[in-house]
Amino acid sequence: MGLKGILSISGKPGLYKLVGQTKNGIIVESLEDGKRFPAHSSSKISALEDISIYGTSGEKPLIEIYQELFALENGGKSLDAKATNDELRNKALAIFPELDTERVYVSDLKKLFKWYNILVEAKLIEAEKTEEAEATEVAPAEEKTAEKKPAKPKAKKAPKAKKEE
Repeated sequence: MGLKGILSISGKPGLYKLVGQTKNGIIVESLEDGKRFPAHSSSKISALEDISIYGTSGEKPLIEIYQELFALENGGKSLDAKATNDELRNKALAIFPELDTERVYVSDLKKLFKWYNILVEAKLIEAEKTEEAEATEVAPAEEKTAEKKPAKPKAKKAPKAKKEE
């Protein structure tokens, strides 16, 4: 599973997919309603693939947390972000027993579960898993059948004739 191109924008709810670039920022598309808008360079934008969760013995990437949650929930949605603080903390500890509860706030856990549910609903977690599996199966077969064609020599232009005076 990869979260490449999935972004969180400070001050805006939900998750966004990177669509393109503009002169002063990027164009993003909401994963919830599909609306596109520009995100300016002054906005604080975080890529989900760069986010980690604090643990007592080190940090753990968000991708690994979501893989474990996906396996625990059998590919379905998890807790709602409006669940009680104890439910959120207990579920997070079930996924990541070394969770540093002093540095990871309940608001962070709410985002963790809200984002997970958005990704499952958008079928990005499921799609990423199957694409990786297909890529590993197809790649060796493509290498055997793909042969490089010899490059055609480029035609040389005839030299220009000099004008005689």
